[in-house]
Amino acid sequence: MSRTLLSLSISTLLMGGTALADAPKVAVDIAPVHSLVAQVMQGIGVPKLIVQPGASPHEYSLRPSEASALQEADLVFWIGEDLAPWMEDAVETLATDATVTTLLETDDTLLLDVREGALFEAHDHGAAHDDHDDHDDHHGAEHTDDKDHGHDAHAHEDHDEDKHSDHEEHEHDDHADHDNHDGHAHGAHDPHAWLSPRNASAWLNVIAAQLSAADPDNAGTYFANASAARADIEALAADVGAMLDPVRGGSFIVFHDAYQYFEKDFDFPAAGAISLGDASDPSPARIAEIQGLIRAEGIDCVLAEPQFNLGIVTAILDGTEAKTGVIDPLGASLDPGAPLYPKLIRNMAQTLAECL
Repeated sequence: MSRTLLSLSISTLLMGGTALADAPKVAVDIAPVHSLVAQVMQGIGVPKLIVQPGASPHEYSLRPSEASALQEADLVFWIGEDLAPWMEDAVETLATDATVTTLLETDDTLLLDVREGALFEAHDHGAAHDDHDDHDDHHGAEHTDDKDHGHDAHAHEDHDEDKHSDHEEHEHDDHADHDNHDGHAHGAHDPHAWLSPRNASAWLNVIAAQLSAADPDNAGTYFANASAARADIEALAADVGAMLDPVRGGSFIVFHDAYQYFEKDFDFPAAGAISLGDASDPSPARIAEIQGLIRAEGIDCVLAEPQFNLGIVTAILDGTEAKTGVIDPLGASLDPGAPLYPKLIRNMAQTLAECL
């Protein structure tokens, strides 16, 4: 190696070490969001993950190393208390010096109401279907320039959500006794918003902005990384749509109601969920509803999840011809890091395609 190349290599290593040393300390709640943050921080630093792969964010006990990551953090990115109610106190008491970003509360985040019933009637997805064509027509523009198009898109979504909210109010009345039997309490919005690639794309800009405010010297890198990641997500969404096209019209039930953001983005509705969105144990009445639907409608597929009891799905499938698979909304089997998010969304689509 020439002296010039050796000198350049040493300088690059030193610069890389300096960048990592000077990078903001960042803590992130779940692996999919950690992946988005890691993409934006590439070449500058590495965020720390709080909820470890394979664990449910709905209930979790912090390890000492994870508590230390919150204590030392300059920035914290998390979905919000609707997903991880236990984490609110941890953030408030441990991350006292950090800038905390609650992604569900950020501008341009599409929020969907919590679904209460076990069965999702076809007209529940009317609003999603109606604005899906508009979403497809403007998909590239949304991911290229969220600021220019975000308000127009959200004006349309607000109209759809108003209609959806009217239906939810009616549905809540119909299922009031059932919901009280489950003894469930939750926020107004479904917290599984990372399963919308559109939301993930919008969050990349939020993440870049917060990192740039904390580390202005590297702002250009953060925003360049975010732009590249948004382009990748646009391509990912197109690929997933193509993967799902051959099995559109297939009927499936999920283990817990975590997937309606994915359903809305890709106009691929589920027929029902065994458990509520917080993955609490389903009541006998809810299980009976699901079993009745499988038998009455000839449901094609019932999906389990690696984080939860597979025995419930096995019992529900008994005596039916429905297939089963394991769908993972968190990436339990994937290595945490920048590549996780696109792998997660692609794997979900592949699971659906194979099961249907």
